[in-house]
Amino acid sequence: MLSQNIFLGIINKSVPAKIIHEDDYCIAFHDITPQAPVHVLIIPRKVIRTHQDLNAEDTFLLGHRSEEHTSELQSH
Repeated sequence: MLSQNIFLGIINKSVPAKIIHEDDYCIAFHDITPQAPVHVLIIPRKVIRTHQDLNAEDTFLLGHRSEEHTSELQSH
């Protein structure tokens, strides 16, 4: 298991980030080195080490918020 990384730090609020959305399943924040005028990362709160570690319950996380909040994220 990952003991700590930058994404866990952002989720745990020990690493500062410009958070634009968070809920029980995910957190969205601006990238610190953006590659586009608006570069937002959306990550699940659940730690999933590799793609092979995904299970049937995790498929919900893959699409969570990406469709529902597209316009919200575009405004940032």
